[in-house]
Amino acid sequence: MLAVRNERDLLLTSEDFECVRKLIHARAGISLAPHKTEMVYSRLAKRIRVLGHTRFRDYLSMLQADASHVEWEHFVNALTTNLTSFFREAHHFPLLAAHAKARSAPLKVWTCAASTGEEPYSIAITLAEALGANQRAASILATDIDTRAIEVAQRGIYSMNDVSKMSSERLQRFFLKGTGEREGMVRVQPSLSQNITFRVLNLLDSNWNIDGPLDVIFCRNLMIYFDKPTQARLLERFAGLLREDGLLFAGHSENFSNITQSLRLRSHTVYERALGSSQRPTKVSA
Repeated sequence: MLAVRNERDLLLTSEDFECVRKLIHARAGISLAPHKTEMVYSRLAKRIRVLGHTRFRDYLSMLQADASHVEWEHFVNALTTNLTSFFREAHHFPLLAAHAKARSAPLKVWTCAASTGEEPYSIAITLAEALGANQRAASILATDIDTRAIEVAQRGIYSMNDVSKMSSERLQRFFLKGTGEREGMVRVQPSLSQNITFRVLNLLDSNWNIDGPLDVIFCRNLMIYFDKPTQARLLERFAGLLREDGLLFAGHSENFSNITQSLRLRSHTVYERALGSSQRPTKVSA
């Protein structure tokens, strides 16, 4: 048995690392690369110290012994990557605006990797600008497996640096500027967040409890953390939730054309439901 970075204060063996990889894959579908040893150590070490363990083995044994242990939440949160920003991959938002304007019925949007909220709020801003007074007809479901990230998203409070690339017009319209202890911070306007529902959701769950059909699904830069079989299963479920003219927005490094036949490429990193794909249910279960 080989120890990994034995000079650390906590013992992490190669067997421990493989156990972490198996547990997070089974729990959240995340496929950790073999070279992520340092990341695993740095992200889990604090929790292990807090609980008084000196070895990763003891911590992992605790998780394996109780599938409902409260520590699972911390384990998943620690190994979830939350890299996001307002209007990231900006070319998607004019397409979203055009799609929203073309619809007569209320727009239903789901962002399944909402992280700390920048993406769903960017969607809400886009829809407010595109639809004007009709924005109230749009609804946005924002989900993430990371409970801490969802809490940040619900608060809607960000630093001025987080919103520094936005125009002054957008800042004045959609954010409240902090004063006193909140100086240097901004808060999302209540009028912007009123149509967003935030909740924790694990994409591996057999029942997402999401009413379809949906007009738009944002699943950007998330599939890269899953293996190909998991990607294929999720894409089939996404297709089942979309309207026939619904759109799936993917990340810049993601290509699904060779993974599923239920979605077809419409434009750069934007997919639509393929004609002849299976009938969509109003709720999706595995």
